[in-house]
Amino acid sequence: MRIADLCPEDRPRERLLRHGPEALADAELLALFLRTGLPGEDVLAFAARVLRECGGVPGLFAHEGRALATVRGIGPAKRAELRAVLALAQRYLGASLARPQALRDPGQAADYIALSLRDRPQEVFAAAFLDARHRIVAFEEMFHGSLDSASVHPREVVRRAIHHRAAAVIVAHNHPSGIAEPSAADLVVTRRLQEALALVDVRLLDHFIVGDGRPLSLAARGHL
Repeated sequence: MRIADLCPEDRPRERLLRHGPEALADAELLALFLRTGLPGEDVLAFAARVLRECGGVPGLFAHEGRALATVRGIGPAKRAELRAVLALAQRYLGASLARPQALRDPGQAADYIALSLRDRPQEVFAAAFLDARHRIVAFEEMFHGSLDSASVHPREVVRRAIHHRAAAVIVAHNHPSGIAEPSAADLVVTRRLQEALALVDVRLLDHFIVGDGRPLSLAARGHL
């Protein structure tokens, strides 16, 4: 159904203002962002097609807009705007992690890491450095490429932890396949990092693996 065919109170913008974003489907939220459709294609149909062609909401925010580059009606300006939306979401989560007791809920850290690493075309290993109150001090991408236990260097993580005067560290990496199950190499890396950081009195709080869906916590699995 076209937006023009809806009663004013049933249109996405009015429902968003009245009930909040959770009342809207993905296509309706995207339609509000797109604002206008294309000749012969209402904005709701346009939004639904964009989601379909780029693989859903995750595809909208694929690294450097790869999924959007070939979608008819989405040019460089709209791709840049979507990247800006993602950057604002990342900065919001980063700011929330800087609050006192920010990591009392590990889900916040998982959300921030997932936004940063999901849909990257190659594996990326990153580390969040935390102060004694578990507030984020810095978040750094440290290693790129096909990661295994030989290509992730604990000494570099230790060096950056000392540089940031961190009391704790959360590390994470993505699986571009979308499957978040840990490999044997992931468990080896986790153990080596935990041992290396302990030598300088820094605690490894968690190692998240980012795939499709929620990031997998190795701490929750009992590996830390």
